[in-house]
Formats: sequence, structure tokens, C-alpha cells
Amino acid sequence: MKLAVFAYTRRGQETARRVLAALPEAERRAYTPRRLAGEDFAAIGPDCYAAAFRESDALVFVGAAGIAVRAIAPFVRSKTTDPAVVCMDERAAFVIPLLSGHIGGANALGRRLAAALGAVCAVTTATDVNGRFSVDRWAAENGYILDNLPAAKAVSAAILERDVPLLCDLPIASALPPGLVPGDSGEVGIYIGWEKKTPFATTLRLIPRALHLGLGCRRGTGAEIIRRAVNAVLDAHGIDPRAIRCAASVDLKASEPGLLEYCAGEKLPVSFYSAEALRAVPGEFASSAFVERVAGVDNVCERAAMSGAERLIVKKTAVEGV
Repeated sequence: MKLAVFAYTRRGQETARRVLAALPEAERRAYTPRRLAGEDFAAIGPDCYAAAFRESDALVFVGAAGIAVRAIAPFVRSKTTDPAVVCMDERAAFVIPLLSGHIGGANALGRRLAAALGAVCAVTTATDVNGRFSVDRWAAENGYILDNLPAAKAVSAAILERDVPLLCDLPIASALPPGLVPGDSGEVGIYIGWEKKTPFATTLRLIPRALHLGLGCRRGTGAEIIRRAVNAVLDAHGIDPRAIRCAASVDLKASEPGLLEYCAGEKLPVSFYSAEALRAVPGEFASSAFVERVAGVDNVCERAAMSGAERLIVKKTAVEGV
């Protein structure tokens, strides 16, 4: 976690040091007015707040809430991208999560600091104070991509009054959180899966990064051709591309420029397996004598996709040599 801490008085600096000590794993920077700056506190400069908001995962203000609000106001954009912002008084009596309580983790950070400093954490988000399920916090904890903020707000409003149905394409290993019930229809609901489907009148899609993309291609195939081919297959099967977690191929392609450029552009980690390792992947796969002569294994894309995966949801599809 990248952390920026601001303190405005000498007593505030003492509390700020306690904050830093409570978060030893964080990459920390501490700031204070120029007259108080020294070895452990950098001076607050004209672009300090903008840089901290842009580059940090969390900001902690030790001082009046008004100072914090005025400092961050020009930079607030979206709950999906804004960092956690927490404010606390200089005597560490109260900790107040101000921004990005759930997705950014300000509520959790506030509670952690309150416990470490003996303070009271004043959480104000409605789902928390009413003891109801928070969909944006749950999405963040599980690594789901929250697709639609207005739909998330509709779910949060509905769950304060009634249970909300959930349709999930993944196995759920534990009991559903309070406020959620299994269902596949209704006015407002949540769908967890990789498909672009909307089973509810207002559907909040939570997208798990769960899919493995198996790739093979002719030598010299460009990144744009690979991108076009992959997108065509995803569109044909109604799959959201954000659900792809990683890519894989045979080690023969480990230096293929177009494939590497495509994966880098899509920010997909890519693994390359030997022909022997791919042959050992269990399952029934499309077989090609030509591919076996060239790559040493009868199928690259399906076997690569199934390396470390549970089931094949899209079979081999050839598009423009990909």
C-alpha cells in the first residue's frame, strides 16, 4: 500500500508517527507545513495534494476534516478509482473514513487505525451502520470488477429495504452474505460471471478475472490481428474481455513478437509451456496433425487454456491464422 500522511501541527506530527508505526508494511510519505518540515516530514508544496491523490492508495489527514475535504476536493472523480481517504483529529480520539470507504478500503483502514491508536472509528456508510451487505466492499474483497456504478447504487439502496437476488456462474463455497438470496429474476439483482448477460431489470454485473486464454498463431502474426481474432471469439460467445486473467501458449511462441505485444497491451500475464507439458494436460481436445508436426503437440490453444483451469468453455476457434 502506498500511503501519504498529512499533519499540520507538532501534536499532529506525533499522532502521524503513530499512524505510520501502525502501518509498517506501507510505502510511506509524511507531509507537513514548510515551517515544521524536517527529517521525517516533507514540506507540503503546491502540487503535493494532487500528486498524493494520484499516486497513493490511501491518504490520512491528521487535523480538521475541513482541511482534508478542501485538500482533496479538486481531485475527486469516482469511487472505483479514488484512493481511500481517512481523517483523524490530532489527539487520535476519532477516525473518520471520508472517501472510498468500501472499494478503496477507507472503512477498513479507519477501523485498523482506530484499533491501533485507541480511537473511535466513525463509519458513516449506510450499509455498514445498518449491518447490511455492501456490494462494493464485497467486490473489492473478492477481486471482482464492478461494472456499473448506477446499478451498484441501486443494489445498495434496495438492500437496505429487502433481500436482493444473486445469480452466480461460479461455485459459491460459503453461505451468502446477509441481504443476498439466490435468484435469477427481479427488479434489482447481482450477476457474477464472465458473460454479458443482464437477468434482472437492473443488473449489477460483478466480473471475476477467472478465465485463461489459450493462444496459438502463425509465425509473424501481428498484435492487432490477434486482438481482432480474440475479440471476435469473445463477442461471439458473449464473454466480457475483462474476465480474462491470463494467457498461455506453447514455448515455441515465447519470442513471438505479435503475441507478446498483444498480451502486454492487454496487461495479461502470459505463460509458455513445453510440448511435453501440454501433452500431459488431461481432457479431450481438437487434434491437428499439422500443429503436431510444427509444435510437437496436437493442440496448443485448448491445452494451454486448460493448464491450471477447471473446464473448457470455448473450444478451439481459428480466425485469421490465430
